[in-house]
Parts: sequence; structure tokens; C-alpha cells
Amino acid sequence: MKQSKLILPIIVISQFCCTSLWFAGNGVMNDLMITFNLTSGTLGHLTSAVQFGFIFGTLIFAILTIADRFSPSKVFMTCALLGSLFNLSIIWEGNSLASILSLRFVTGFFLAGIYPVGMKIAADYFEKGLGKSLGFLVGALVLGTAFPHLAKGLTSAFPWKYVLILTSSLAALGGILMLIMVPDGPYRKLGSKLETSTFLDVFQNRKFRSAAFGYFGHMWELYAFWAFIPIILETYSMRHPEAIFNIPLLSFMIIGIGGLACVAGGYLSQTIEAKSIAFIALLLSCTCCLVSPLLFASESESLFISFLLFWGMVVIADSPLLSTLVAKNAPAEIKATALTIVNCIGFLITIVSIQIMNILQTSINPTYIYSILALGPIIGLIALYKKKKYHKTKPKLY
Repeated sequence: MKQSKLILPIIVISQFCCTSLWFAGNGVMNDLMITFNLTSGTLGHLTSAVQFGFIFGTLIFAILTIADRFSPSKVFMTCALLGSLFNLSIIWEGNSLASILSLRFVTGFFLAGIYPVGMKIAADYFEKGLGKSLGFLVGALVLGTAFPHLAKGLTSAFPWKYVLILTSSLAALGGILMLIMVPDGPYRKLGSKLETSTFLDVFQNRKFRSAAFGYFGHMWELYAFWAFIPIILETYSMRHPEAIFNIPLLSFMIIGIGGLACVAGGYLSQTIEAKSIAFIALLLSCTCCLVSPLLFASESESLFISFLLFWGMVVIADSPLLSTLVAKNAPAEIKATALTIVNCIGFLITIVSIQIMNILQTSINPTYIYSILALGPIIGLIALYKKKKYHKTKPKLY
């Protein structure tokens, strides 16, 4: 029991350290553009390369049921070390756009053995109170994702390579901590054989399907919003020259504050139905998408930043709750595979939304393009509402 009190903090710390690899390239984007003569459209491609790698990785991990057949902590550590190595390789001066995109792709591949596997490890330890545990875990992901922006802001007087060295070092540390401090959990059920049909069979469960589609809608908005936060701030500054922003620091704050929302949502899920909290968060983030053009027109930079901070909270608050619903409605022996499948599809959706945003920012008024992100939350709301409606009508059939 004493050991279990340390398990969650170690998982959270390891998850934070390792997921700092995710936006490491975004944190030094301007430096990469100058050093390697890249174009302004590289932001979307660089982010999508990581997402593509993550998707391919989750697909392989899911089909081979790797984290169900092998020790999740060992899988986590191996992927953390390899991911940190490929992330660090970006500092090589002989890199080109093609090699940088390839390195980000491979880094994304190994992140597939970090984020969903970390959730699997938490689920193996915390059968009760899983919503709260995943709230901390996704909160760590949020802070890890935001960290490169903070690192860039704090090390602006140093070469940009320091950010990549720091994030790679943290990832290696996180992987080693997980291996040493977190053995296989008491609720883990070993998957004894390869089941390639799992990828499709898992969606036959109605409750699982409802939670998964809610998650897919959430993902349409999330990473596109995160990736374009520096662009959002730059766009506002161009339209309001009197507004002077510290973009790296503000980007960290807008993304990072979502970690607090994840933790708060996890605690609320102990007294309020997780699906209800997720529904409210999706509704609020959908509203933010729709009203965003009005905020770009505001003369008050304080109001604009407050709006982005609020959006940064509600855009992620539903993530651990939806993941909790997915984990609870998946068979125990393929829980890691089910989480990985949902992550795989969810991140495939992020590539579509990011690339659409990348195209639209050069073809239409950039203050209007974020309204398109509302499509995802709308689909997620429909999925969750249909499941809610099913519960109400089912008793009448008997």
C-alpha cells in the first residue's frame, strides 16, 4: 500500500518528462526556420509529422497488442529512450526539411509507446478512481506538451539546441524512472496471444463506441488549437500593433493551464458522472471555436488572453474523462490495445484538422478559420448525447 502512494506521482512525472518530446520542434520553430531555411508553412507539416508517426506507432502497437503481451513499464522505458535519441538528432547541422520531418515522424512513433501505455499502466494500478488518476496523467501530458515553449522562453539567451537537449534528457529520465519505480500493476491481465481482429472487434461495444466517438470529436479541435496558439497570438498582434506579447511564455500558459483543468475534472468525476463533465467541456470548447472571430476584433488584449486561457482549459478538460470511459468499457485483457486504437484514430483526425487549418490560414481571413474547429466538438456532443438518450429510453422497452 505504501508503494501505491508513490506510483501515481512517478507515473505523472515520467509522463510529463517523456511527452515534452511532442512539441519540442514547435518550441524552436522560428530557429529551425532560420537555421534550415524553412518556410512559414512548416509549422503544420512539422506537427503533422509527429502525429503521423504517433498514428503509425499506435497502429503497430495495437495490431501486435504489444503493451498487453509485454511489461508496459519496459515498453514505456524503451520507447522513451529511443524517442529522446531521435528528438536530439534534430540538432545536427546537416539536417534538411526531409530529415527533420523524418526525425519528428520517428519521435512520434515512439510516443505511441509512452502516452497510451502510460494510461494503461495507470489503469493497471487504479481500478477505482481511474478518472482522477487519468486527470493527473493527462495533466502531465498537457504540461509536457507546453514545456518546450516555456523552455524556449527561459533559454532565449542560449542556442535553440538547448531546448532539444533538455527535452531529450527529461524523456530519458522519465523512461528510467518508470522502469525502476513502477512494476506491473495488480490489475494487469496478460494478453497471451496476438489477436489482430481486436482492432475492429472492440468497437462492437456500444458504450465503448460512444466514448470513442466523443474522443474523436475532441481530438479534431485539440491539437490544431495547440499547434496554432503562437499563430493566434501573432495574428492578434498584427491586427492590434499596440499589443506586445511574449509568445513562448503565453503559449506555455495557454496550453499548460489545461493541466489544471484535467486534474479538476478528475476530482469532479468522483462525485459527478464523467460523461456529464466531458459533455459540458465539449460544449464550452465548441462555443469558444464559434465566438473566436469576435475576440480577434476586441481592442482589449487582456480580454483576448483571458479568452485563450479559458479555451486552453476547456479544450482538454474532457480528455481524461473520455479516456476513462474508453478504459472502463474495454475488456481488461486488451485494455492497452483499446486505448491505443482510440489514440490512433484520434490522432489521425488531428492531422486532417491541422492540415486544413494550414491551408486556410493563407487563403481566407485567418481570424475566421478557428470556427471550423467547432465541427469536432459538435460530433462529440452528438455521440455522448445519443448514449445518454439511450439510457433514458432503454427501460421503456421492457
